[in-house]
Amino acid sequence: MRLVIARCTVDYSGRLDAHLPEAVRLIMVKADGTLAIHSDGNASKPLNWMVSPNVLETSDDRWVVSNKKGERLTITLHEIIQDVTHNLGDDPGLVKDGVEDHLQALLADKPWILEEGLTLIRREFPTDIGPVDLLCADANGVTVAVEVKRRGDIDGVEQLARYIERLDNDSRLAPVRGILTAQSIAPQAIVLAEARGIEAVEIDYDGLKEAEDTELRLFSIR
Repeated sequence: MRLVIARCTVDYSGRLDAHLPEAVRLIMVKADGTLAIHSDGNASKPLNWMVSPNVLETSDDRWVVSNKKGERLTITLHEIIQDVTHNLGDDPGLVKDGVEDHLQALLADKPWILEEGLTLIRREFPTDIGPVDLLCADANGVTVAVEVKRRGDIDGVEQLARYIERLDNDSRLAPVRGILTAQSIAPQAIVLAEARGIEAVEIDYDGLKEAEDTELRLFSIR
């Protein structure tokens, strides 16, 4: 991973045009080519990013990242404060807490709990930005990506939206829709999920453990 702290301006063109005026920011380049630009605030969400696959061209004062979609991110470097590269090695992946992992296992065994006719294709289905908890198919054969959380929040919605974007690039799976499921879901996450076309489903954990084929102890928020 390469980490560059620099005073820079950033211009993006593609789905829209965006400009970040001159300021000190962190530029992160991961081993797979994904590039993200962070400020010192805004929690963990980058100000702008380009996921792999892409092409990065660098010079002393300018970086240009482009991809096959026609998107282009230009970083103009006014001052490089620090530039370091670290090999992080293999990562064992996210180890989920017991409740979240157990929820995923139970829903993999009983996907119809979320929606009548839903069937499991695979747990931990891989994408180039991480695995989707459950990949399913609905009664009409449409692919459904399911993200399982103990508590659903805005980050969970954003994470699922990114997975759907990557899965939609595979013509064998597209179009893909999403379900965010958790024991509780924050009101802000429900609003964002609706805006992104994602269904939010709250699960009764105890009811799920006891559920039989005809028993549904959950409620859905659309």
